[in-house]
Amino acid sequence: MVKQLSKGLLTNYGRSLAYVALHFNRLPHHISIDELNAYFYRSTEVEGKSISYFKHAVFALRFWFRIFGMEDAAIKLPSIKKNQTLPVVLSKQECKQLFKAPPSFKHRYLLAFAYAAGLRMNELRLIKISDVDVNRKCIHIRQGKGKKDRYVVLSKLLADRLGMYLAEVNPQVYLFEGLTPGQPMGERSIQYVINEALKRTDIKKSASMHTLRHSFATHLLEDGVDLHSIQQALGHADLRTTMMYLHIAQIKAKAVHSPFDTLYSHGKA
Repeated sequence: MVKQLSKGLLTNYGRSLAYVALHFNRLPHHISIDELNAYFYRSTEVEGKSISYFKHAVFALRFWFRIFGMEDAAIKLPSIKKNQTLPVVLSKQECKQLFKAPPSFKHRYLLAFAYAAGLRMNELRLIKISDVDVNRKCIHIRQGKGKKDRYVVLSKLLADRLGMYLAEVNPQVYLFEGLTPGQPMGERSIQYVINEALKRTDIKKSASMHTLRHSFATHLLEDGVDLHSIQQALGHADLRTTMMYLHIAQIKAKAVHSPFDTLYSHGKA
């Protein structure tokens, strides 16, 4: 376990553990979880120590407890909350501008395809030609995040152009292949495609391939699609992850009415 950590990280862990041990005048594994929680609260809320100190101390103690086989103690330490930042999202007009920017038909199709199905980078690059069902207008995503399969929607417009794409680009196995026939494009190559496309637009946002996925979800929400359906399309295990887009989407508020009135809206008693 120790060999897997860098020298700098071990130094930070050692410093944090030393502060805790000196405060209690005991080795960390002899300090109760209640005492540690009280110490962290006092340090951050009363003494004003930085969140960075808090994080380093918690990570160091988790590491220490696991060395001594104290997994229960490691789990009971305070959780580290991640900073909540909202993702970059392109407007529909910006998406249209981006998709027509690349001179290569292959790259235009790739960017549009990623957005149209809300795909993760790895899901996009590993789609096989056989995974695309034009008749049912769906794409089989195999072993996505969490090692789960799912089906996502295939855009009718892109389905209509699939034959043209296959004839012109002539991929062998994967829908988007690199220089080696039968092998998928690399992540760097795909990111290069969007970076070069952005240079050909007047978009100033810091966008990446994942921005297209965020834009897909946000635009669906603005189009009136319910959160549960968007969760299924994105392959989110937890609905709370999908709810993030509620803070981004520009949804017009609807006037509140009494559902009692709609019971008799058609003149039925």
